[in-house]
Amino acid sequence: MGRGFSNPTLCSQAVFRQSLVALSLPGQPQALDLSLSNPSMQVPQNAHEAAAALLLALLDQDCKVWLSAGFASSDAAAWLRFHTGCTLVTDASQADFVWVADAHELPAFENLAQGNAQYPEQSATCVVQVLDFDSKPSQDAWTLSGPGVNGTKHLKLVGLSDNFVSERRNSQVHAPCGVDFFFTHKQSLIGLPRSTQVKD
Repeated sequence: MGRGFSNPTLCSQAVFRQSLVALSLPGQPQALDLSLSNPSMQVPQNAHEAAAALLLALLDQDCKVWLSAGFASSDAAAWLRFHTGCTLVTDASQADFVWVADAHELPAFENLAQGNAQYPEQSATCVVQVLDFDSKPSQDAWTLSGPGVNGTKHLKLVGLSDNFVSERRNSQVHAPCGVDFFFTHKQSLIGLPRSTQVKD
């Protein structure tokens, strides 16, 4: 079994703080300081370091997690259970957290927990591994606006399906319900909370 955090308390607190920054500043890349774990953690096969560290920081024995098909041949499920005590589920709609190995494996929005008017926090948090991301303006970049964004911000995510923005927009009509996203690449992550508006 691969190592988790060498100092679970210190490392989890540091990563958790950065996850809050990522959600409060949508679209702004956050490079995780994984040097706090010495010796370094040993992430599962097909896992990004940032995604694995984020889940170690967020999960506990009360969390239900769904893994995409890209982790089928990986030790990701056993690794998460061992280090966090979480429960793995086969139905994405039952999951508190969704870990997607390849962005094209992201379940349809209607198959994810959206919360409800009384308990909007009972929605899924998706950790999606992408091929790359960029916050510089470009012709194919999204435009972000909303809480935490000063005016507008640009974001390009490589690997997502073309209908992601339209599906997400359709799911936002029931605010404050919705899904929060973290996108990861190598040791960096970007937050996209449900309150952020995206135009492609």
